[in-house]
Amino acid sequence: MTFEMIDGMSNINLDPTMTLAFASVLLVFGFFVKDKIKILDRYCIPAPVIGGFIFMIITWIGHSTNSFEFVFDNIFQSTFMLAFFTTVGLGASLTILKKGGKLLIIYWLIAGVISLFQNSIGIAVAKITGLPPAYALLSSSISMIGGHGAALSYGNEFVKLGFENGPLVGAAAATFGLISAVIIGGPLGRRLIVKNNLKPPAEEIIDSSITEINVSNKEELTSLDIIKNVMVIIVCMAVGSMVSKGVGHIIKFGFPSYVGAMFIAVIVRNLNEKFKFYNFDFALVDGIGTVMLNLFLSLALMTLKLWELSGLVGAVLLVVLLQVVFMILVAYFIVFRLLGSNYDAAVMCAGLCGHGLGATPSAIVNMTAVNEKYGMSRKAMMIVPIVGAFLVDIIYQPGVLWFISKFVK
Repeated sequence: MTFEMIDGMSNINLDPTMTLAFASVLLVFGFFVKDKIKILDRYCIPAPVIGGFIFMIITWIGHSTNSFEFVFDNIFQSTFMLAFFTTVGLGASLTILKKGGKLLIIYWLIAGVISLFQNSIGIAVAKITGLPPAYALLSSSISMIGGHGAALSYGNEFVKLGFENGPLVGAAAATFGLISAVIIGGPLGRRLIVKNNLKPPAEEIIDSSITEINVSNKEELTSLDIIKNVMVIIVCMAVGSMVSKGVGHIIKFGFPSYVGAMFIAVIVRNLNEKFKFYNFDFALVDGIGTVMLNLFLSLALMTLKLWELSGLVGAVLLVVLLQVVFMILVAYFIVFRLLGSNYDAAVMCAGLCGHGLGATPSAIVNMTAVNEKYGMSRKAMMIVPIVGAFLVDIIYQPGVLWFISKFVK
């Protein structure tokens, strides 16, 4: 860490290691604040978002008073993001997908179609208000369905096209969506259940073996087992990055590297289920993914410049507000009926609000709250996370690329 004065402002320069250490401290501080302020925990606001945005306010004060500025050498952020999405892919088992049956297909298609409508809303607002289409799309399915990871990834790609505020717009929209997701999901599910006098199914159709598919082996992992699990993550990241570059070359646009890594990881996971190349341990891989995601978000958010959003707040806010209204209306009046108008459908609608506006953890939080009060829906708890974490990407990613090619490039 070095200090220097430039034009009367104190510049605090941090090398890559110090930048990572700073992000780690902010992450832990975010957990501390979340534990102390219960409303943040209740609404499932991520700790890195809390720590990151608190630091963004501090940097905004430094900028506004022209007194200090942090300069980060942030080389680890993209690697952590890539690692996280790779672990998501390694958690996607085709054995689980088959057990979802027809309802899984219906829910998957619904989520995909909703992502296309979200993009259409964003572009419509852009046409009316003059908001750059890139920022409109970052406030649509990219951040609503993709969450912070996708928003910042695509935001960085838009920077290369000249939209310098891309990462900040994406992060702000994703945070707004996350908060909205956990505010409306539970109440909406409750309203559907109470209004229609719904009860959980007497017998679960989905067999209990699904809970064992992603459960780690009871045997203690050897050091070599751990190394192999980590090696697979790294290799999938490398191969997936090459695949994404190839796709980007074909479509003539920077295709996010995490998408290729995630799909390669899915292939590896399911080949390993059949041929047993190595002792896959879901708990280990999932834990690595959690750490990678939290560090990635902490790094990404602490380096954003809040003041750069000032000229965009109005139109971006309009887009995300319309996204929330759209999700409430479509879930309550349309999706509930398409899913069967039963208890499972109500819980799945609560989950849809979670990952359709925020992230898969938000969906799980929403459904858990409903299940604890009214009874378990195993179908919802199996299908929604699978679609939200992985399957919806198959539809929403190509849709995003089409909107980009049509309205941005």
